[in-house]
Amino acid sequence: MPTSPLRSRRTVKASRALGVALTPKAQKYLDRRPYGPGQHGRTRRKADSDYSVRKREKQRLRAQYGIREAQMLRYYEEARRQEGLTGETLIELLESRLDALVLRAGFARTIAQARQFVVHRHIVVNGKRVDRPSFRVKPGQMIHVHERSDKFEPFQVAAAGAHQEVLPAVPGYLTVEIEKLQATLTRKPTRAEVPVTCEEQLVVEYYAR
Repeated sequence: MPTSPLRSRRTVKASRALGVALTPKAQKYLDRRPYGPGQHGRTRRKADSDYSVRKREKQRLRAQYGIREAQMLRYYEEARRQEGLTGETLIELLESRLDALVLRAGFARTIAQARQFVVHRHIVVNGKRVDRPSFRVKPGQMIHVHERSDKFEPFQVAAAGAHQEVLPAVPGYLTVEIEKLQATLTRKPTRAEVPVTCEEQLVVEYYAR
């Protein structure tokens, strides 16, 4: 299930535009070229408006989870109705998505690959196949690769720990047995532990305008 060269180039370009690595490959490009794409990428631009800054932060968060605007808005509305800080709750809700946890566990290398694995019914939650990337995993539930899929090359690569070598460290709310391609969400994620780059208060201010 390789990534197409065109998609890879687009992801790298988006990463440079947003200033956040969306894939391990994009991180390598950012390390070499820590500025935006295009002929004016190195030049200093005029100061962005408050609206532009907030919108860009929202786009950064959306891109890291690979979700559509309508989905992001629904998560924001749900977070706003709950107690606590809306921005932190928003990220905690996003982090409970099945595709996000498949990525955090190291079963996939990118959020796009994690989503693909779920859609193609390779992922099981508490013994049942789930094909919705947005499925909300609850504390205590186990995620693992289906027994008919774990011999596929992408999962053999994952089981050897290859993805964990290039991804952020497994967060404390996940217990992972990578060689078994199993992970358990032991408790709800907290914002401080979630490995996403975002000033979530700016996202809240964007939607609350």
